[in-house]
Amino acid sequence: MKMITAYIQPYKLNDVKKELFKAQVFKMSITNVLGCGQQGGYTEIYRGVDFEVNLLKKVRIDIAVNENFLDTAIEAILKGARTGEIGDGKIFVTNIEECIRIRSNDRGSEAIG
Repeated sequence: MKMITAYIQPYKLNDVKKELFKAQVFKMSITNVLGCGQQGGYTEIYRGVDFEVNLLKKVRIDIAVNENFLDTAIEAILKGARTGEIGDGKIFVTNIEECIRIRSNDRGSEAIG
């Protein structure tokens, strides 16, 4: 069992979701987040005052998958999120020690679905 955590551009969310649905990956959690990376940020003028904006809007996608869906889900995210520009995002894959479905008390890969 693996946890895929992807940080992507907000405007690419619909494209990523479409690609995940095509790949038969339907279960995910979406969170709006702020972050910075290689982009660094930008300067904005508001009422005549310069503001440095170094935390940019991103979308975080969390997907718990069984091993047989790992590569499929990653490829779908890459296909939907990639523009080739700095700031496209990152994908992290971590191990899940245990998963328990609260409703039925299923455990492990059965609980992920």
